[in-house]
Amino acid sequence: MPVTHECDLAIVGGGLAGGLIALALAARRPDLDVRIVDSGDSLGGNHIWSFFDADVAKDDRWLLSPLVCHAWPAYDVSFPAHARTINQPYYSIESERFDEVVRKALPAEAIMPGRKVLACSPTAVVLADGDRIEAKGVIDARGAGDLSMLDVGWQKFVGRTLDIPAGHGIDRPTVMDATVAQHDGYRFVYLLPFSPTRLFVEDTYYSDGPSLNVRALNHRIDVYATARGWEVATGANDLREERGALPVVIGGDFEGYWRWGGAKVAKAGARAGLFHPTTGYSLPDAVRLAVRIAQASDLSGEGLHDLTYDYARERWEERRFYRMLDAMLFRAADPDARYKVLERFYRLHPNLIARFYAARSTTKDKLRVLSGRPPVPLFRALRVIRNLS
Repeated sequence: MPVTHECDLAIVGGGLAGGLIALALAARRPDLDVRIVDSGDSLGGNHIWSFFDADVAKDDRWLLSPLVCHAWPAYDVSFPAHARTINQPYYSIESERFDEVVRKALPAEAIMPGRKVLACSPTAVVLADGDRIEAKGVIDARGAGDLSMLDVGWQKFVGRTLDIPAGHGIDRPTVMDATVAQHDGYRFVYLLPFSPTRLFVEDTYYSDGPSLNVRALNHRIDVYATARGWEVATGANDLREERGALPVVIGGDFEGYWRWGGAKVAKAGARAGLFHPTTGYSLPDAVRLAVRIAQASDLSGEGLHDLTYDYARERWEERRFYRMLDAMLFRAADPDARYKVLERFYRLHPNLIARFYAARSTTKDKLRVLSGRPPVPLFRALRVIRNLS
């Protein structure tokens, strides 16, 4: 027989954005009855989230500290004509830790896994099994909405954790190894050393389309490992395999994207369009919004909608610069020469690079990025800029 659950706040979607909101509320508003609903059996799914030190303000680091599994004091980048170590900390979170920490922070009845959601309104959630949640406020954090409303390229990837018994010799993350052969746009390999013998290797592409040939990318990971001289233990695929395609936003209809799935429903994460336009990463915004929600006095359906809409709209407006750069990358640069754009970018000052990833570039930063001879055909670049205006 259908059951109606009542609570103060219902979070639909137990991924990064929804889980961080639940954690922030558990820490700052323990008086609230919060429910988090997800179609999967574990919160966070199967993911590794990484972030740069400057991505998250020191005052907000309390929210992430229990989640961090790995930390390094620096990271590397490598291109055909340029390589460097950037001495700024880098961190990674694994979804298994995320699930454990969120479950520990909330009462057992607050977690509702394996529950498919049919629809949600500002104050109610309808589940596929007939149950219903009545709440004072609802936040939809189920992942990306209708991306056809946006003009996007893609950052797509397949990653595996490899067991290398003899050791891999990697001391710190390689955020981009673009010395590899270029395929399907701008290709690079991403490395995270979790231990002296365990290494996460991700084959990544800035590509025009989202389709993934998982078998081909896994083969390229194998080829890369062999070229580095790593002997991978049998069964290494069982450790972790992650795949996905993140939107790289060039433009589009923000209002239409927001209205999709409920114009008056509060939204978070990719459902709210809250991800870096160039990298597709959503963690910095997820932290900032979770902290803001935990500090809010009005957590009604209407209050939450206004808070999340205003935050997302402000971010959309202030990030036009990044969308312009994305247009240059996808519309002006030849696909097999896109790496030159990033190669040039990584010659800039480390603090500028850090502010870029945090989506907090200053006016001076933007002028510096655009100064000099562009690593794309000039007339094509001017045409792209003209079309954007």
